[in-house]
Amino acid sequence: MRAMVVKAPAPPSAAHEAQKLFFEIGMTQRAKVGTALNGLGLGFAQAHALRMLDPEEPMPMSALADRLFCDASNVTGIVDRLEARGLVERRAYEGDRRVKALTLTEAGVELRATVIELMSEPPAAIAALPAVDQRALRDILRRAVELL
Repeated sequence: MRAMVVKAPAPPSAAHEAQKLFFEIGMTQRAKVGTALNGLGLGFAQAHALRMLDPEEPMPMSALADRLFCDASNVTGIVDRLEARGLVERRAYEGDRRVKALTLTEAGVELRATVIELMSEPPAAIAALPAVDQRALRDILRRAVELL
């Protein structure tokens, strides 16, 4: 009878290890930001929607769904909650009156600025790195984003 040879799994690549670390930092940061957003009365999806809306340019709801990577029916619920708080308004879209476009109200523009500030805050673990490491990380991530 032949002995079965079991191969040891290959060690993870540096890219896999980096993704795991990136994910851990991201999830920790999302929890921290989520707590701050809850303090503003916003869920993460609502805050992300506010962030995606341009104060100068109405956006069709379908375009917001695309930018949020979700189904249009999900956007309806998100927008309903934002509209109930007076942060956005639905209006007929200029090019096609059948299409509903979203416009930020003055209160929406103000809250959006706060949301962008919160969501742009670097994770504590990255902010604690020496400036030279922060710049190196930024430059590496910039190159990765350029490959998208």
